[in-house]
Amino acid sequence: MRIWRIALTPLLVPALVAVPAVPVAAAVQRKVLVDYRRQGGFAGFDDHVIVYRDGCVRLSRRTGPTVDKCLTGKEERRLRTALSGLRVGRSEPAPRGADFLKYTLAHKGHRASRYTLPKSWQPVVRQLDAAMTKYWAPD
Repeated sequence: MRIWRIALTPLLVPALVAVPAVPVAAAVQRKVLVDYRRQGGFAGFDDHVIVYRDGCVRLSRRTGPTVDKCLTGKEERRLRTALSGLRVGRSEPAPRGADFLKYTLAHKGHRASRYTLPKSWQPVVRQLDAAMTKYWAPD
């Protein structure tokens, strides 16, 4: 009985000791500047925009691929200016009926969902919708 243990030990030890290599990119999490989602309506929107602090964005829609792009310097400055006036506030209860768009914004640790856009949200949403229109294109 001991002979099989002695014979298999040299084969099993490297397999048990081997540690899978973790890619550096997967280990580093990017810091999020703003997270925006637009959902609902009869068209069935599900648009999602994540802007990272380095000025790059991840764009996705209900259908199609996820796209990673970087904003131009001017676009990033405009967005940061709009974000400086943003007041996230509290979430709004869902209205009765159908065909409403739900807007969700997360910034600096605050997250809220609204069905009507407050004044401080409008320039931010405008900038993020423009980025979605400009950079997301199905291939």
